[in-house]
Amino acid sequence: MRVFLTGGSGYIGQATIAELVKQGHTVDALARSDRAEATVVAAGATAVRGGLGDLAVLKDAAARADAVIHLAQAESGDEDLAAATAMQDGVGAGTYVHTGGTWVYGDTDGVVDETAPWNPPAAVAWRKPVEDAVLAHGGRPVIVQPGLLYGGDNRLIDVFFVQPGKKNGAIPYIGDGANHWALVHIDDLAPLYVAALAAPAGSVYVGVGGVNPTAKQVAEACAHAAGLAGKTTSISLEQARAEMGPIADAFALDQQLTPAKAERELGWQPRHTDPLAVFAQG
Repeated sequence: MRVFLTGGSGYIGQATIAELVKQGHTVDALARSDRAEATVVAAGATAVRGGLGDLAVLKDAAARADAVIHLAQAESGDEDLAAATAMQDGVGAGTYVHTGGTWVYGDTDGVVDETAPWNPPAAVAWRKPVEDAVLAHGGRPVIVQPGLLYGGDNRLIDVFFVQPGKKNGAIPYIGDGANHWALVHIDDLAPLYVAALAAPAGSVYVGVGGVNPTAKQVAEACAHAAGLAGKTTSISLEQARAEMGPIADAFALDQQLTPAKAERELGWQPRHTDPLAVFAQG
């Protein structure tokens, strides 16, 4: 299958290109710079020069493909929807896989699945109209909603918790740290995107590992990996907002989600079931 992919030079994109190639697919990947082009080519894809705002490029590349996987992070909901619409128009009856995220469910009050009501923090509230429009467009839309990523570059957790913690001598967590994080390892998420190419039209899958440790547990494990002898510190939500911006409210969510639907319908099985051990190794 020929797959057109956006966001190929990013954290998730490089892993997904590698998995697609491993499973025998041919990949064309959007690249907006020389550096991005070199990255996607090294990962195994053919570069398509352009950005998310180049709607004609997106539509033409999608029209040449059998399926599309949209991983790139848009600047706004309007940009994301415009790009999605162009690619859905281009790919026609082919599968279009759109990226969402589990933060849209807000606090879950226990373990939930894709049927849970949405209660998104402000940082991701824009996703609702985009995902609704994608599913209503026609063709073969599929949405994958990754949990909080870890493994590899581990960017969000590293940027907002580990790096500040190294500077201050203790890894922070918000409040009492008892809130759960719905995590997914990058090496599990990439195969889910590939599996989603065969999903029924209109399907939505949360991409989580099914193990939901608390934020404090993650902080403690990261503190061991950082050479801080497990030292952590509590910060208030107000302090977190001042230091992190609106994403602090997402990190403060108490989320537990199950991958049962993707396991049942796609045969996808998360292999990384001990995230704290991964965090502790650094």
